Amino acid sequence: MNYKPLEVRSSPSTAAASSGSISSVATAEKALSFISKSWREVRSSADADLQLLKNRANSFKNLADREFENFINSASKSPFSVPSITASATLNSAPPAEIDFVRKLQPKLSEIRRAYSSPDFKFYPRPQIKIDLSAIKNAIVAEVGEDEEDETESLRKWRRVGFKVKAKEGQFEEFWEPIKTLKSRLKDLEHKSSSEILEGIKNSEFVERLKSGLKAICKDPNESKEVPPLDATELLACLVRQSSPLLDQLGINRGISDKIVESLCRKRKDQLLLRSLPAGESSMIESENITDELDLRLASVVQSTGHCYEGGFWSDSGKHDELDNKRHVAIVTTASLPWMTGTAVNPLFRAAYLANSAKQNVTLLVPWLCRSDQEIVYPNNLTFSSPEEQESYIRSWLEERVGFKADFKISFYPGKFSKSRRSIIPAGDTSQFISPKDADIAILEEPEHLNWYHHGKRWTDKFNHVVGIVHTNYLEYIKRERNGALQAFFVKHINNWVIRAYCDKVLRLSAATQDLPKSMVCNVHGVNPKFLKIGEKVAAGKERGEQTFSKGAYFLGKMVWAKGYKELIDLLAKQKNDLDGFNLDVYGNGEDAHEVQSTAKRLNLNLNFMKGRDHADDSLHSYKVFINPSVSDVLCTATAEALAMGKFVVCADHPSNDFFRVFPNCLTYKTPEDFVAKVKEAMANEPLPLTPEQRYILSWEAATQRLMEFSELNKVLDSQADKHLGRRHKNGMPKSISLPNLNEVVDGGLAFAHNCLTGNEFLRLCTGAIPGSRDYDKQHSKDLRLLPPQVQNPIYGW
Repeated sequence: MNYKPLEVRSSPSTAAASSGSISSVATAEKALSFISKSWREVRSSADADLQLLKNRANSFKNLADREFENFINSASKSPFSVPSITASATLNSAPPAEIDFVRKLQPKLSEIRRAYSSPDFKFYPRPQIKIDLSAIKNAIVAEVGEDEEDETESLRKWRRVGFKVKAKEGQFEEFWEPIKTLKSRLKDLEHKSSSEILEGIKNSEFVERLKSGLKAICKDPNESKEVPPLDATELLACLVRQSSPLLDQLGINRGISDKIVESLCRKRKDQLLLRSLPAGESSMIESENITDELDLRLASVVQSTGHCYEGGFWSDSGKHDELDNKRHVAIVTTASLPWMTGTAVNPLFRAAYLANSAKQNVTLLVPWLCRSDQEIVYPNNLTFSSPEEQESYIRSWLEERVGFKADFKISFYPGKFSKSRRSIIPAGDTSQFISPKDADIAILEEPEHLNWYHHGKRWTDKFNHVVGIVHTNYLEYIKRERNGALQAFFVKHINNWVIRAYCDKVLRLSAATQDLPKSMVCNVHGVNPKFLKIGEKVAAGKERGEQTFSKGAYFLGKMVWAKGYKELIDLLAKQKNDLDGFNLDVYGNGEDAHEVQSTAKRLNLNLNFMKGRDHADDSLHSYKVFINPSVSDVLCTATAEALAMGKFVVCADHPSNDFFRVFPNCLTYKTPEDFVAKVKEAMANEPLPLTPEQRYILSWEAATQRLMEFSELNKVLDSQADKHLGRRHKNGMPKSISLPNLNEVVDGGLAFAHNCLTGNEFLRLCTGAIPGSRDYDKQHSKDLRLLPPQVQNPIYGW
């Protein structure tokens, strides 16, 4: 198809626009050329089909002509027309019916034959299809207006493009009807604005159906489902699980209550699955997630009601809210230097290494004793006239051993020494000596000891997170006293009571301690770095071939029967003959020193008693074997120190020594005979030097890391929002902050009851409290520069 290109006139200012318009014309020309070519192919194909039909019709016509001719010829030759028929023939037979039919049909066939054989006969009229494609060329007309003043007016739109197809009048009107309809709709669309078009699309039925379908796909299933209320089985499971601590107090094992809860949850889940699964199918229920599923079920029900739980029934909403980026850790302990006991030394190192990480501010709260108690407790008649003087002594002792200046605060609370219990009992409310702005995280060293007679603010109400660290196996000590079994029974339940009331998490140094609520076993104590340096020095001397150990065996500890002296004398007395020639040096001071020494002398044991001294003293470096038969310790600090110095340790096969079994120099025994064998083995061999990994396990860095991990302090310290958001399940649903926890309600009730009972002086005295220890006295007020007791902490009785 040939047609001239359109001529476009443009001013210089509209040259760019004109070039774009010309390119549009070129595109239109290509499109029209393609349409013309396609139409020619369609027309040629239609002509070929019509010609094929015409040929087939002519073939059929010729065949029909031949058949008619044969039929007529056969009819004319047959004896149908007989001029005369005899009477006998007429009587004998009648003419057949076909003869009459042919006679009647013959004139008609002759007429049809003449008409059909005429040259003017047409089998069908041939249609005339005429499409004037030149009209397409004439239909495209471009018009560009020129306006020198307004540039936008110079870019006129091209005229609308239309197709005009002419057909013969009366022919193929139905074929062109769809094209005419499409043309009219395109004209209407050109007259509409873009906003009208978009509005029409938005309001179309198709778009509405598409939107509704997408909403159905993306809709949260929880929004369309009503949360069913808890049924009787779920309520009973929740009640049993929340009551498990109370049942444990009543003597029902926690494992039994857990099994009951699991059974109830399993029964409920089985019912739901049986409803949803087809007959004949089964499902396997995993029991590990039953607790989480019950928590989520409770949370979904409470969430559907819109209820939000703000705090405990007994709790105080006014907890510390940190104002700076650092958190505050308060370490409260029951002893202080210069009393060389585990609860004085280990919390001091803990405070130093926690403060050294610079992630949190640390306060160490230690007891202050009046002069009379200092003379009893502190060794070598060492006393202090003011808290500042004792603080200076503590810091100098610490810096000498850790090798760095620890930046933490030391505070004092009033304490009184109990001779019967051989321990310091707090006087008054210990929690009040931590300021509200620092009351963030509390670490209670010996939490049961601190809270036996605690009468004051609940720790978990004042602090955001409270961790207890159990140092002492009090039940073992109490069993050795008069009526020890009965006393141990009451003390066990009192310990459970105060732990539940005042702690969020409890760490037991070993399995030798009482199994307390909210507790787990983890050694969070390390060794004084000075002992590790001694061990490195000994290892270096061995590499040079020097003799590092020139002495035999020794024992070091506070000289009281419960600290292993009873077991030591019993073993040496029974195995006296087997250990002939074995000498043991004993270092220690204590209330039972005279009795222990007289017993050993009476049994004629080879024991050399000397005054107690620091385990890091130079005079102890040359000993090769440390003997520790104690089974009352929770985790013997002296054993860890001896291992750090590279010595052999002979100790009992006891849960308190489980942590030390990984060290090759630790030799444990089960029987007296085994004790003799281990002693002889240690005396005859040289201990192995510690590896770097073993030294790190004993260090305070590793102990601090274990504390942060197992007490969940790392989560609390790293996230300032954890205490407000609560623990979250893996799918993001809060599990505890929106639910009133029955455990918290029970724990709050226990704390309230304990506070009422410890407020009565008569009951305090009946349970062994020091008279007047509910409040600090005037001497404490003077030494610590406190307000008078009746002003600071009024006395409330029953």
